[in-house]
Amino acid sequence: MKFTVAIDGPAAAGKGTIARAVAARFGFAHLDTGLLYRAVGRKTLAQGRGVLDEGLAELVARELTEADLAEGGLRGALVANAASKVAALPGVRRALLEFQRRFAAREGGAVLDGRDIGTVVCPEAEVKLFVVADDETRARRRHAELAGRGDDITLAQVLADLKSRDARDAGRTDAPMRRAEDAHLLDTTELDIDAAVARAAHIIEQALSRVEP
Repeated sequence: MKFTVAIDGPAAAGKGTIARAVAARFGFAHLDTGLLYRAVGRKTLAQGRGVLDEGLAELVARELTEADLAEGGLRGALVANAASKVAALPGVRRALLEFQRRFAAREGGAVLDGRDIGTVVCPEAEVKLFVVADDETRARRRHAELAGRGDDITLAQVLADLKSRDARDAGRTDAPMRRAEDAHLLDTTELDIDAAVARAAHIIEQALSRVEP
């Protein structure tokens, strides 16, 4: 069976955690598409000696493999910022589009989370979720995550970085972040992870009941 769940939303709203949880619950494969852009950003910075060259980023994106997603160092603030910048490059997005669509079409079901899954990558997905939370809540979550890894960054810096990334992601001309018209809105501001996953799972169960014999 092919069944695709598309989960979009801004950084630190909880979409990745929800995506991993529902993928495990339903036995679906999971792809954090943000890792694709983080991997491209990291490799471009490394090969460009700290410079994000557009042509190099496109070359890196075309040659990206699943093994690159398992590399360490993809979760830091510097790489996250680089990911947001390379994600605004049309050539990079085109190079990674087929990678994502092949993953989504695999047998057994797939969950993809990102910022344009329901609108561009998988517009025909059986379930679409758009996960949000207010800025302060997202900043606190991301700051705790980064601090737990030893990153030396203030809450104010995290909040500023999130707002900057939101503006780039929503304002880019190619595949901007936006809620698909048929996406379920899931606001996690006042929800713990168990409650958020339960709501997402309920939506998926309803959709599965309509396609399964």
